[in-house]
Amino acid sequence: MNTELKATSHLHGLARRLVADGLMEEQAAIDAGAEASKKGLTILAWLIKHQSIDADALTNTASIEYGIPIIDIRAIDLAIAPVSLVDENLIQKHNAFPLYLRGNSLFLAVSDPTDQAVIDEIAFSSGFRVEPILVAANKLESTIESALQAADSVFDDLEDEGLEDIGFQLESTEEEDDSSDPSVDETPVVRFINKVLIDAIRKGASDIHFEPYETTYRIRYRLDGILTQVASPPIQMSRRLSSRLKVMSGLDIAEKRIPQDGRIKLNLSRKKSIDFRVSTCPMLFGEKVVLRILDSAATRMGIEGLGFELGQQELFHSSVQKPYGMILVTGPTGSGKTVTLYTALNILNDEGRNISTVEDPVEIRVPGINQVQQNAKQGMTFAKALRSFLRQDPDVVMVGEIRDLETAEIAIKAAQTGHLVLSTLHTNDAPQSITRLMNMGVPTYNITSAVELVIAQRLMRRLHKCKQLDDMPPEALAQAGYLEGELEDLQIYKPVGCSECNSGYRGRSGVFQVMPISDSIARIILEEGNALKIADQAKKEGIVDLRRAALNKVAEGTTDLIETNRVTRD
Repeated sequence: MNTELKATSHLHGLARRLVADGLMEEQAAIDAGAEASKKGLTILAWLIKHQSIDADALTNTASIEYGIPIIDIRAIDLAIAPVSLVDENLIQKHNAFPLYLRGNSLFLAVSDPTDQAVIDEIAFSSGFRVEPILVAANKLESTIESALQAADSVFDDLEDEGLEDIGFQLESTEEEDDSSDPSVDETPVVRFINKVLIDAIRKGASDIHFEPYETTYRIRYRLDGILTQVASPPIQMSRRLSSRLKVMSGLDIAEKRIPQDGRIKLNLSRKKSIDFRVSTCPMLFGEKVVLRILDSAATRMGIEGLGFELGQQELFHSSVQKPYGMILVTGPTGSGKTVTLYTALNILNDEGRNISTVEDPVEIRVPGINQVQQNAKQGMTFAKALRSFLRQDPDVVMVGEIRDLETAEIAIKAAQTGHLVLSTLHTNDAPQSITRLMNMGVPTYNITSAVELVIAQRLMRRLHKCKQLDDMPPEALAQAGYLEGELEDLQIYKPVGCSECNSGYRGRSGVFQVMPISDSIARIILEEGNALKIADQAKKEGIVDLRRAALNKVAEGTTDLIETNRVTRD
């Protein structure tokens, strides 16, 4: 055995090696170990803190002792480091920096790989298995400072609103005291969920899905209409995560057998807040929780921001300004109908009008509008709320959805008697909305006398500025739906993808079919013509269908044919 190692046989681990390598005197190593023990630190952490040994030499020795690789962090491109995977507070608190992601492993730069508590906390927070890599403490500190300064600049808009003042306003409930489940107040769980919510807002997500399975747990964001997995915390945390979300939204944490609905208000600052609509549902292996992000700012973007073509925008605006009649908006769930309706309501919302809405649920709360939550269990149906509205001197009425004949008849009567009525239907296009009312049993003469405008809509992902020209043959473009005369000067684009977008897309734009009820269309309705006859007449009158409207967006460079085929049919 080496005589130097014999001489330090009463020392162990790193202290022994440091003495053997001549980096410390034996007594200094003994004293350091004793001081570290008193402070509850590892000897490596104590030596780093007191800077009693050259940082590079200490790191090299620790690498040999613990078998942990070293990396020159100055060679890492900070722009592509997955900083968002670890909470900024954890990065600063533990002097740890995420270097890169490989499969399910997050490679983490640390100056002390012996602190297992740090590794475990970051593994839980990020949802990945952590592999430590040694970096000299002084170099790591300067790298973290530079990286976080760069990351902060990305979110300047939120910083301006006072992101440091974030707080949650809970809904009032009988379950205000969460002491029945101590796990819900665990700091790592609280911080993890706060990070998930804030990141979702920053990335522009519309929904957050918390999903438990038999052996795994995943969290997904709906970004530009597409679900994307963002984290995979341990399945053992399933109950704690759902309990925390239920406490935040004012739900009964003891009730796990039936679905529940709640709401969370996230205060970003004194002036800006975001609401989350919360829905829980019992699954085979726990409770799935889905949060819908409700940003009222989206409804104040104005008609210009919705994505209407110029002629469609004029039709919409003129119909909204009429004193009476019915405007119907149709499309599947998630097609942006609520934003379109609230854009109209915001145009009309002034002191001179009495506006009332009944919705299921009330997604966006707007001052100056009288909003009612539909509750069938307590007898507050769409029809009952409508009858009440008509006795309260309304100017504008919005019905969340026309689901049955009773609601349809009351809404049409309101539109015929001097009120502007806005509502939605679930059909594929504008002509089918008319036949849907007919199938419900609404007389055709009531439809023609009440309905002014029918809008069908979808949401399509916008191409990001990193897009490139797509060299597609004319035959393929003609097959997609373009006319021969359009092909000569047609330029279309394809998604590329960069660090600022989601696989080549960023944001969404509406695509619309806007169909006024003309005299010719009214005659077809009175003759009980089907949706095909109505669609043919609309086409003769120059009304573009959803497919054609989407192709126009492609020609403008707003989106691509992949999105067109995804959301519309030939």
